[in-house]
Amino acid sequence: MNAQTEKRLVPGPAGLIEVAIDLPPGGAVPQGTALICHPNPTQGGTMDNKVVQTLARAFLQLGWRAVRFNFRGIGQSQGGWDEGRGEVDDALAVLEAEHTGAEPLILAGFSFGGYVASRAAQRLTAPPQRLVLVGPATSRFDTAPVPADTVVIHGEVDDVVPLSSVLDWARPQNLPVTVVPGVGHFFHGQLPLLKSLVVRAFDPTKV
Repeated sequence: MNAQTEKRLVPGPAGLIEVAIDLPPGGAVPQGTALICHPNPTQGGTMDNKVVQTLARAFLQLGWRAVRFNFRGIGQSQGGWDEGRGEVDDALAVLEAEHTGAEPLILAGFSFGGYVASRAAQRLTAPPQRLVLVGPATSRFDTAPVPADTVVIHGEVDDVVPLSSVLDWARPQNLPVTVVPGVGHFFHGQLPLLKSLVVRAFDPTKV
């Protein structure tokens, strides 16, 4: 994402997993780790997706360490598509390699990555401090119920995951959804707004 992005390979259930790590500017000690899951790999999703990078920038601004990674079969990550099951395992493997249990954790994801984040959160012994789901793929994957303080952001005119699907998923949970008017799935032209919405959800003073 920038000149200070560190990339490495960590062990995963299907082979090595490619990971990119960004630290907050100025050498500040990170408040914790934010793991960000990318959109569907079968449709071109990678850890370099613009929404994923926007989430990483938001967490860096908040003082968190941002960890992105490629699911199996993407970039330098080994293995092949596993219809979402193995991809959840990939996320947990990256956490095992990159997150110490003592530090705070945020799980975030865009589209398919939102589904992965929701499922990974269910399997953690210690729950994450918070989840952030952008355009979660509720119409395509069985996205898990999430805690009441989860940040959910969706575009009004999303043509990949209809807003109605996200509302149907959120309604039984009494879960608020932030709807961005006139915006599609990839937040074209509105990435700065997306970043500010995430930052504001955690610390309005840093917007």
